[in-house]
Amino acid sequence: MERELLEQLNKWHEQDQFGLIIKRIQQIPESERDYELIGQLARAYNNDARYREAVQHLLSVEEQGVNDPLWQYRLGYAYCYIANYEQALLAFERANELQPHDESTLEFLSQVRPFAEKMRRDRQRHEEQMTEWEQRGTLNHLRAASGTYDPATFWEQSDYARDNHVSAPFDEATIVSIEHELGYKLPTSYIQLMNTQNGGIPTRTVFPTEKATSWAEDHIEISSIMGIGREKMYSIGGEFGSRFMIEDWGYPDLGIVICDCPSAGHDVVMLDYRFCGPEGEPAVVHVDQEDDYEITYLAPNFETFIRGLVDADTFDLSEDEDED
Repeated sequence: MERELLEQLNKWHEQDQFGLIIKRIQQIPESERDYELIGQLARAYNNDARYREAVQHLLSVEEQGVNDPLWQYRLGYAYCYIANYEQALLAFERANELQPHDESTLEFLSQVRPFAEKMRRDRQRHEEQMTEWEQRGTLNHLRAASGTYDPATFWEQSDYARDNHVSAPFDEATIVSIEHELGYKLPTSYIQLMNTQNGGIPTRTVFPTEKATSWAEDHIEISSIMGIGREKMYSIGGEFGSRFMIEDWGYPDLGIVICDCPSAGHDVVMLDYRFCGPEGEPAVVHVDQEDDYEITYLAPNFETFIRGLVDADTFDLSEDEDED
């Protein structure tokens, strides 16, 4: 990389002009970008909170970077902020091997280790539950009533819901466009549910949890399920949709924000693609901004989550009984 260009990029970095760095490097044909220039681009993406793009560019020069502590540090940093803590830990551990006693690396290692262990446990739970569902042969059956799920009574009907949450019917082109925009394949069960009504407020809004969150000791509550589209504010591509919550509210870029909660943005429910990749069957998690974006595993897939929703008064009644 030319010395003059490097000096300019470093000057913009000191001025927090990360967008200018990205724009300038993008003007250079990919075939002419060397290892150092791609590292500069990845650093700018990291600092601009575009972590998935940073990972993509860093992995494009993995063969050159594998023994470079700075490359490993940048990769660990990007993985950390998309909540892929297992990969982040591996990268920071390798960075520490290559350049021991670096304070920034050691600080990240101490922070990431407990999150990586929790992610490992969640992954194991997810794999066991998905295996069980696949053996049952019941996945993606939200077309018709069965068990606790009945599409005829699933949605609350109100003027407020129709005005703010229910999107117009969608077609295949809309699905493709939204998936391209968000970077993830939508689960079949989610699409099936949106075909009964494209977003809205469910009649059952509570999902039990094994651990406490900022909302309650033993459950979380949702306000609505976002529809497929962009016109309604609370659709996944809308003004207050998935990218808004990730980019403006700081939620980890691990998938798609799918449900808002009564806290008005301080916790959400997300489709989590960390275990399956962007084309796979995502888990469902609760992400709690009030607790430093703590991730609580809820269900191995969207259908399990939908079938697990219960009436809001279920926990109210149990609390009254405890008081008696």
